[in-house]
Amino acid sequence: MTIRRRERRSSEEASMSFLDVVCCGFGAIVLLLMITKNVQPTSLEQSEVQLDGQVADLQQKLFAIRGETQVFNRAMTAKHEQLDDIEKRIAILRAQLEDEQQSYALLQANASSSNDEQGRLERALQALTAEMQRLLGENHTSQNSLIGGIPVDSEYIVFIIDTSGSMYNYAWGRMINEMINILDIYPSVKGIQVMNDMGDYMFTNYRGKWIPDTPGRRDVIIKRLATWNPFSNSSPVEGIQKAIRTYYDPDKKISLYVLGDEFTGKSIGDVIDTVNRINRQRDDGENLVRIHAVGFPVQFSRPSNLQTTGIRFAALMRELTRQNGGTFVGLNDFRQ
Repeated sequence: MTIRRRERRSSEEASMSFLDVVCCGFGAIVLLLMITKNVQPTSLEQSEVQLDGQVADLQQKLFAIRGETQVFNRAMTAKHEQLDDIEKRIAILRAQLEDEQQSYALLQANASSSNDEQGRLERALQALTAEMQRLLGENHTSQNSLIGGIPVDSEYIVFIIDTSGSMYNYAWGRMINEMINILDIYPSVKGIQVMNDMGDYMFTNYRGKWIPDTPGRRDVIIKRLATWNPFSNSSPVEGIQKAIRTYYDPDKKISLYVLGDEFTGKSIGDVIDTVNRINRQRDDGENLVRIHAVGFPVQFSRPSNLQTTGIRFAALMRELTRQNGGTFVGLNDFRQ
């Protein structure tokens, strides 16, 4: 009995010691937690709600940034397209500028040559005039002022130009040179007008009016001719009739200059009768306006069976100028 009590007492003492140790350790842990934790703990659910809100806010900001990026990308693409268009226009304008510079250089060279020829012509005319005065006497009065067979006594001149494809594509450079030559034999006039064979004006702001004659205006006309190409039906009838009806004035001496290469109308006789009717002679026997013409042989470079419109233009202009106090000049080459 004595032995069993000792064994029980020993096991009870051991169990109590173990419990003491565990309690002391647990108490130490609690004490440490109480010392280090000074704030109230946040519940897990509340933390998850806050994080979800932050994520949603960031997603909204991300979507907004993506939308702004798309807008900026579209704007940048549009700017690049505008830049490409501007660069193309600059390239076209540079090419046009080079063409204009070449045309201007050519016109200057032609003008210089024309000035030399005009000087020689004026000196020859002065010598001829002096000789004629010596032979005919100082009291003799000439009826017409002629240069190369063309009366140049007019104070106003109207150009009627065939702007059809055959003229514009093959004889345009020569036509511009002839324009310069015609203007050179009129050193100074009171008014100029330029129309195409359909009666369309080169300068619409001078519709029905006269363009003042100055060196600057003449340069502008020649430069504008380089690219002037309105529609044409290859018949000068409309332009001639419109010019006579619009610009005739009994107190003005007016000349029409028709420059073309073909006539596609139906009847030469009808045209002559119509023009003679509206350009009837005045009391002094002269027509209301003079009609001159310059023919460019573009059609004669084609096969003989395709030359009809060129032949008809020459026949029409020869008779029309004869009956209206003018001169028809047929060129032997349409090239410059």
